Amino acid sequence: MALTTVSPGTWFITGTSRGLGLELVRQLLARGGSVAATTRSVERLTAALGEDVDTGRLLPLPVDLTDEAQVRGAVEHAVERFGGLDVVVNNAGYGFLAAVEETGDKEVRDMLDVQVVGVWNVLRAALPVLREQRGGRIINVSSVLGLTAVPGWALYCAGKFALEGLTEALADEVADFGIKVTLVEPGYFRTDFLSAHSLTLPSRTSEHYPKLRAMVADHLDLQGRQLGDPVRGAAEIIRYATNDESPLRQVLGSDALAFATAKVDALRADLDAAAAGARATDFPAA
Repeated sequence: MALTTVSPGTWFITGTSRGLGLELVRQLLARGGSVAATTRSVERLTAALGEDVDTGRLLPLPVDLTDEAQVRGAVEHAVERFGGLDVVVNNAGYGFLAAVEETGDKEVRDMLDVQVVGVWNVLRAALPVLREQRGGRIINVSSVLGLTAVPGWALYCAGKFALEGLTEALADEVADFGIKVTLVEPGYFRTDFLSAHSLTLPSRTSEHYPKLRAMVADHLDLQGRQLGDPVRGAAEIIRYATNDESPLRQVLGSDALAFATAKVDALRADLDAAAAGARATDFPAA
């Protein structure tokens, strides 16, 4: 089921009322694609798209991604409406900025429910459809913070690191069915990710982490000045998805590329430094 940028096919996208998800919906509809768009607020999605949207090719779906039955029903509805799926995009998510010590149990569970359990729910529902079709693409939107971690983002990184591991394993599992898999790893994009709508702060803070309070202030101040252009980012995701030769990872943004490159260099240095000790733990050769 090879796709082209002229005919983007049918997409199932989570987290579509804001940011890259919303921009993907806009561009796909403009290119003649069909989109099943899940969101926590259909009203916010339709208001953001405006009155000129082709409702015949848009299926807005109110879905709690942590509810497996709701997710399965949404996928079934999309297949019934459009006859199949070409691309499945796990995009829903939110930020959380706090020290590890400040992060409560509920905050951990809420984050992992969306970033890991929600994605797994979508995959369990969509994979049988793609297998039966013998083709399609899965796009899991991670982050450059799924490759490297920085202070204050531990919980967000934990969810994205888990998503990276899940996606790497998935790519090999489904390759024989003609299903392609992509990990999108954006840097800071000029969406509202750093606004109060999408960036969650801890319910309690500690006086012992003044640097993190300064980091929070810096991030809130960065809102509206991020390097990444969501229009160009969404266009790149579509281009990548419609190219059968695309590699597993798609880094978006010059800042993400710099962070990822630094992580690769640091990992190589660690491996080189640890190489002798690693080999020394094997049983002696017979």
